[in-house]
Amino acid sequence: MKAVVIENYGGKDQLKEMEVPMPKPTAHQVIVKEMATSINPIDWKLREGYLQQMMDWEFPIILGWDVAGVISEVGSDVTDWKVGDKVFARPETTRFGTYAEYTAVDDHLVAKIPENVTFEEAGAVPLAGLTAWQALFDYGDLKAGETVLIHAGAGGVGTYAIQLAKNKGAKVITTASEKNKALLLSLGADQVIDYHTENFVDLLKDVDVVFDTMGGDIQKNSFKVLKPHTGRMVSIVGETDPALSKEHDVAFHNIWLKPDGKQLAQIADLMEAGKVKSVIGATFLFSQQGIYDAHALSETHHAVGKIVIKFEQ
Repeated sequence: MKAVVIENYGGKDQLKEMEVPMPKPTAHQVIVKEMATSINPIDWKLREGYLQQMMDWEFPIILGWDVAGVISEVGSDVTDWKVGDKVFARPETTRFGTYAEYTAVDDHLVAKIPENVTFEEAGAVPLAGLTAWQALFDYGDLKAGETVLIHAGAGGVGTYAIQLAKNKGAKVITTASEKNKALLLSLGADQVIDYHTENFVDLLKDVDVVFDTMGGDIQKNSFKVLKPHTGRMVSIVGETDPALSKEHDVAFHNIWLKPDGKQLAQIADLMEAGKVKSVIGATFLFSQQGIYDAHALSETHHAVGKIVIKFEQ
């Protein structure tokens, strides 16, 4: 089968299309013929070698950790899935990723694609959607009636986080550029702060949950807007100085996504009901050049929504 791999860490020129062996399912795995995958910042951060200490894998490495497609084979002990099922998943993080025509996924990580959702829309969801879900609910413990500040609402994770928080009944505030304001209001944001011309610290106070997708000074300043004693900050970009959370008397969590098929199925239900949708800012065909161009766009940090890779049917 065709796959796009890296054989060394480095720039986008390390991405190479090559023939690799087909995956074989273990007893509790399914093989998915891929129809779509998507790009996430972890892809190019790993390609550059930034995550080498955490994931010291042998080359070649197939990047990519989102898949939507059709089951082509099931392992001997798989009972919930059959050949022909349309599914999506965030597979376990291994060196056999989803920039490939077929991929193996543990059966408990798979969820059914609703009939009214395309492969591209489903392929955009898993990593970003689960990240938003776990940040807001598992760690942020966001409840109806609370206020959440979501930084970078127009990004891949942000677009799902806004919709999930709104569906929960929270008041949703987000930071973005003016050009994306209408989109984010349509997704359910109650207030959009233009980070070019406004400082969220001057505008907000007593926020219950901050979802930090930026780090740095934005993370540090976000402590100032949290509600003392009960406020919670959840970050997906790094740890903080423990003195900051102590000084402001708030909780802080730095999280790493855990693949979860049951949570993905709950997101699928919301998509089927029209309460959550994928915002796809760009689509590329699966090829060495397509992945290269998709990485280039992701690295700008200015892509709107998700960047999807489509496979020729």
